Amino acid sequence: MSTNRFLLKGATLADASSADVLIVDGRIDSVSNQISDAAATIIELKGSVILPGLVDLHTHLRQPGREDAESVLSGSRAGAKGGFTALSAMANTSPVADNAGVVEQVYRLGQEAGLLDVFPIGAVTQGLKGETLSEIGAMADSIAQVRTFSDDGNCVSDPLVMRRALEYIKKFDGVIAQHAQEPRLTVGAQMNEGEISSILGLKGWPAIAEEAIIARDVLLVDHVKSRLHICHVTTAGGVEIIRWAKARGINVTAEVTPHHLLLTDDLAKSYDPVFKVNPPLRAQSDVMALREGLAEGVIDIVATDHAPHTMETKECEWQEASFGMLGLETALSIVQKTMVDTGLMSWSQVADRMSTAPARIGRYLNQGQNLAVGSAANLMVVDPSRVWTVDRDLMASKSRNTPFHGFELPGVITHTFFNGLPSFMDGVLLESGGKS
Repeated sequence: MSTNRFLLKGATLADASSADVLIVDGRIDSVSNQISDAAATIIELKGSVILPGLVDLHTHLRQPGREDAESVLSGSRAGAKGGFTALSAMANTSPVADNAGVVEQVYRLGQEAGLLDVFPIGAVTQGLKGETLSEIGAMADSIAQVRTFSDDGNCVSDPLVMRRALEYIKKFDGVIAQHAQEPRLTVGAQMNEGEISSILGLKGWPAIAEEAIIARDVLLVDHVKSRLHICHVTTAGGVEIIRWAKARGINVTAEVTPHHLLLTDDLAKSYDPVFKVNPPLRAQSDVMALREGLAEGVIDIVATDHAPHTMETKECEWQEASFGMLGLETALSIVQKTMVDTGLMSWSQVADRMSTAPARIGRYLNQGQNLAVGSAANLMVVDPSRVWTVDRDLMASKSRNTPFHGFELPGVITHTFFNGLPSFMDGVLLESGGKS
């Protein structure tokens, strides 16, 4: 049997139809019923769902500088295990990805890992300081062909700097991905501002700190006629502002994380820093508004904000702990639990929110494509009827800061194909051209 021919038999496609899928030399060769190919490796998938490979527009891979928490290789392994065929590496590395040299390094590391596409995101400002624009043009022209720029972890709070960034990226159809957090309203903030923060005596993080920046920036992007993406929306008010902006035809897109679709600030009562994240977990009313916004399409995509941290920076007192959670290996299961199993979204909508739309926003070629003849064979397979228990010690990530340890979740990912070859199959990560 050929190592470049795979016949996926009897799976359900995103549109709920059933078909066989033949992969030949990295492309979809045929999608129809009762395909026969004696030269192909046959994989029986009855009861499973085939989706385009997942695309994450918001991943922290930590390299260069913090390889003790994650590397491009370990993050790629976690992504492949989670059904992803493309990750977007955030710029808050050390040194910061604010120049062509660093983004090209990250891009090459992704190619060397070979498990999925790694697309570097460039910093908006030098050193993420929010003062002077980074080498945006050089990064766009580099071999990494950067099209998304973000100071994530920091807000571009100066409106003049933000306006200049939005104007600059127009020349190559780029997008600014904004971390919406008014810094003066969140000094020392530790969790969502509300009744629980008052009870716990932790400095509150008001919803208005996020909503004020979203409101300002949708007006800015409308004035400049550029492209704006809002990272990790967490509040009901934020959803309403984005809904208003889209109704006016403003070119804004937005993302929600899996953890903000499920977890609430009530978990802070444990004082367990695994639940400390930026932006913070919000109230149940916000969670329901986020689910509604995602189902409606007001929120365009799901992005993980995968944020690995070492034990030393998470297993300490709440006030001293780093913000962030792992997300790559649990993302699809959380979306199935909160959106599919609740009847809010179909698998076709999942394919759009977790693959097609993020690839479109990031301008990623050969990603997020429908399983059509001739398209790149970047796809994943999930068995939605099976359940699994999250075990942080079995994760592919270098770090262990998952908030879902011990959770029983639906949806077992059985296969990930990248460029026509399996990168993950039957619980085993495959590297070096499909070999374990």
